[in-house]
Amino acid sequence: MTAPELSFRYRLEAQPPRLGPGGITRGASVQQFPSSQGIAGVSMRLAPGGMREMHWHANAAEWAYVVSGNCRTTILDPDGSSAIDTFGPGDVWYFPRGWGHSIQGLGPHECHFILIFDNGDFSEDHTFSVTDWLAHTPRAALAQNLRVAPEDLAQLPRGEAYFALGPVPDDRSADATPRARPALTSRHRYPLHAQEPRRVPGGGTQRTVTVAEFPLSTTMAGSLLEIEPGAMRELHWHPNADEWQYYLEGSAEMVVFLAEGRVVVETFEAGDIGYAPMGSGHYIRNTGSGVLKVLVGFNNGHYQANDLSAWLRSNPPDVLATNLGLPRPAAEALTRQPGFLIPGP
Repeated sequence: MTAPELSFRYRLEAQPPRLGPGGITRGASVQQFPSSQGIAGVSMRLAPGGMREMHWHANAAEWAYVVSGNCRTTILDPDGSSAIDTFGPGDVWYFPRGWGHSIQGLGPHECHFILIFDNGDFSEDHTFSVTDWLAHTPRAALAQNLRVAPEDLAQLPRGEAYFALGPVPDDRSADATPRARPALTSRHRYPLHAQEPRRVPGGGTQRTVTVAEFPLSTTMAGSLLEIEPGAMRELHWHPNADEWQYYLEGSAEMVVFLAEGRVVVETFEAGDIGYAPMGSGHYIRNTGSGVLKVLVGFNNGHYQANDLSAWLRSNPPDVLATNLGLPRPAAEALTRQPGFLIPGP
């Protein structure tokens, strides 16, 4: 992870997709994106009625952000309880490792969402799918378990479906009863866009959801950055988590500092993903003419960041003058500089 040629950018949306009835997916684990040691990610799209079939993940929790469209999820808690939730743009869900779940597009348009997993070696291709399981279970045992005649099992898929396409759930049907007037939040749903953001005039905004706001999400946190043209998320590092980025809109520059004089400079466009390892210094600067929007995921339920400006402000001017070789007035000025999102020139 320390080779100078290591890249911290991967062109996710430029990769060939996996296609199925009603669904499109592109993913990147450490196998495709070697620098992304601690987090993997997937961009998935479901047509109205398209379903990511019932499945579970044995080695990772799933944190998701809905970019556009609407979808419905079902989930089974190991304690025997279950939930059905609906999601729209800006909503977040979290499914702990090993919990069975499904996702279905509700229309009227395609639903696009980003899935982030707290294990860099995770692959969306290697999941435990209900059709794969049933197709490879002896028919006699399956008939006994489901309590149906063996001949009634003939219509089951002969292998993993992965995606399935069915009718769009109808609000007027009994099937949609759990969708009626959903609460703003639920155990598995957090409306990130409804959150009042942290604002910096001329710099942009940040919305962040951690385990404090979303108690189920014990292993992951997330943030949505909107950075004004020319502005930057200042030099900083995260002491407790890796950072995985999906660039929603705009163009950007990120420089990752790996110590011992090693830095990696990357440029990004919409559809790219980026990565900053735990403890590595980095920044994100908007290099475009419009607002830069970046979704950020962390493999820790608690958000922590050490910003350069805060570090400088916390030290006496004489320490800064000696350490940085600056005149005393310049060192004193550093202790008064605001930080976090820095406006452009």
